[in-house]
Amino acid sequence: MIEQNSGGRIRGRGKRRKQPSTRRRALTVAAWSAAGLVLIGGSGLGYVYFKLNGNIQGVDINAALGTDRPENVDNGSMDILVLGSDSRSGANAKYGVDEGVARSDTAMMVHVYEGHKKASVVSIPRDTLVNRPQCTDGKGKSVSGEKRAMFNTAYEVGGPACAVKTVEKMSGIRMDHYIEVDFTGFKKLIDELGGVEITTTKPIHDSKSHLDLPPGKHTLNGEQSLGLVRTRKSVGDGSDLGRIQLQQAFMKAFINQVKGIGLFSNPKKLLDVADTATKAITPDSELDSAKELMGFAQGLSGLGAQDVQMITMPVEYDPVDPNRVIPLKAASQQVWAALKQDKPIPPAAIKKSAGDKGAAGSLVQSH
Repeated sequence: MIEQNSGGRIRGRGKRRKQPSTRRRALTVAAWSAAGLVLIGGSGLGYVYFKLNGNIQGVDINAALGTDRPENVDNGSMDILVLGSDSRSGANAKYGVDEGVARSDTAMMVHVYEGHKKASVVSIPRDTLVNRPQCTDGKGKSVSGEKRAMFNTAYEVGGPACAVKTVEKMSGIRMDHYIEVDFTGFKKLIDELGGVEITTTKPIHDSKSHLDLPPGKHTLNGEQSLGLVRTRKSVGDGSDLGRIQLQQAFMKAFINQVKGIGLFSNPKKLLDVADTATKAITPDSELDSAKELMGFAQGLSGLGAQDVQMITMPVEYDPVDPNRVIPLKAASQQVWAALKQDKPIPPAAIKKSAGDKGAAGSLVQSH
């Protein structure tokens, strides 16, 4: 359901809206994780709304997107674009050279089904070649479209609004919400939780992500967790597809960890985690207050790792440039059609995809 205040602003209440309203990013996995943490607090965070409100900086994408968007389907489902970032500025400089721009290094489209007991997550490879639509950035500047543009350039040239518009044009599904988190916020969030427990089935050594893990059980701190979700060259075929599998495996471990640490029994810990999470995330303007985030939370608090199906958007390697991938049109449409109808993604849709293959995903197991 939604409400509209006297100023005309539409507020989300955890379900798909019937009518549209007129920073730094992060690793996609971090964004979903941070959002989940805020949500888990529920009404227990009511007494610190004021403190948390001061942490939250929202971004208004609706005005920039205008009316040229897919239809709002009022079926109780919810779609969220979660973006990660490869920005190298500020505290993130240790991860590479600052080129003055940021890209959506990781992107996931999260579909929460009616009843909010199940969800599907579709990872969109950053190297996917797409027809990026003309869009308007957050400052009102028009950005030209481009054919065969890498997906992660959408954020680079036009910010959140262009990233959302690209996903909406590609999928035909309207995004209800948008969330992003930065590298530093991701690390602090994991450390505040006390780490994430995983088991590696084989050694992972990656000089690029500074990760060195022997086989066995580990409690990853923030730095190690960031290294894991950035690891690429040493897993699978060295492409972004293998890294996506690692991210999805880590995400499930994270969800299990949050469910098992008993935040409710420790009010100070709960506040510290919520404080860190709200400083890390940048939500859309309909989630830019503690009250709105809590309303959002009520629809997601029942989801566990076993309730979330994770896939990679069906792709194949580009015959012109093997370092890029292109969507498998028919298979991708199967995925989007299923989500649009609030149905599970059929296994046949990913059968011929270059994603969701290889051993990268089996390298990490959750406890």
